[in-house]
Amino acid sequence: MKNFFVKTHGLGNDYIVMNSKDISFEMNEKNIQTVCDVHYGIGSDGILLLVDSDKADFGLRILNPDGSEAEKSGNGLRIFAKYLYDYGFTKSKSFSIDTLGGLVYAEVIETENDKARLIKVDMGKAIFESAKVPVISEQVECLDEELQLKDRSYQINCVSVGNPHCIILKDELDDEEILKYGSEIENHPKFPNRINLQFAKVLSRNEVEIRIWERGAGYTLASGSSSSAVAAVMVKKGLTDRKLTLKMPGGQLKLEIAEDWEIQMTGEVREIASGYLSPELLQDLS
Repeated sequence: MKNFFVKTHGLGNDYIVMNSKDISFEMNEKNIQTVCDVHYGIGSDGILLLVDSDKADFGLRILNPDGSEAEKSGNGLRIFAKYLYDYGFTKSKSFSIDTLGGLVYAEVIETENDKARLIKVDMGKAIFESAKVPVISEQVECLDEELQLKDRSYQINCVSVGNPHCIILKDELDDEEILKYGSEIENHPKFPNRINLQFAKVLSRNEVEIRIWERGAGYTLASGSSSSAVAAVMVKKGLTDRKLTLKMPGGQLKLEIAEDWEIQMTGEVREIASGYLSPELLQDLS
């Protein structure tokens, strides 16, 4: 099983999953970039690495395609939970996962041919305190605050769901707009740890449509943590009910925001491929 990998997607957001005990190369920035590259590697939105943990049933490192490390990923967590269940790391349908963004609880809700299909993840609490997002702000909570860019400004709303997010409300969504301004906002000096960006359009009291720019990955078809962050902000601003559907180009997720700001997310995951890194690829990983 040396250098065995599984590639799975959650609503088009795809990750490579590997076990740290079974890899023969260093998981450094260069190697992460190579493995995630669509031309020189397998191609993916990141790597999920199973590691030991003394805090939870399983430990997880989430590695972005640029080689940086993420605190939390909603789609990544569901993909990782499927991997643990499908490949026999656990027989239980409920288990805990230790991430940089905190402890997470996952539950396999639905299976198909003994493989996990629908998974619910407890994403932890939404935190609005500016210093804990973090975002540089004179306000305790960064809501409806102006962000000045080179050629325009936006009203932003910031929240942490284990990783930092900036939500901008829009009357209409335009992919070209988020592609144009995504990197500038991600790397704006207002955000000490960079930021994940979402443009959001409220469709009804229980539906919101979003576009996503992920820190370290760029434009993304779907994101669980982004959906969680947007849902929390919508509820905070009184724009939606606490149970809502987040619609993205890759698909949709069900979110529920509790009174204490605990977030539960439910969505599908589907395996794409599994196999072994080839000897020739391993030669390029130094």
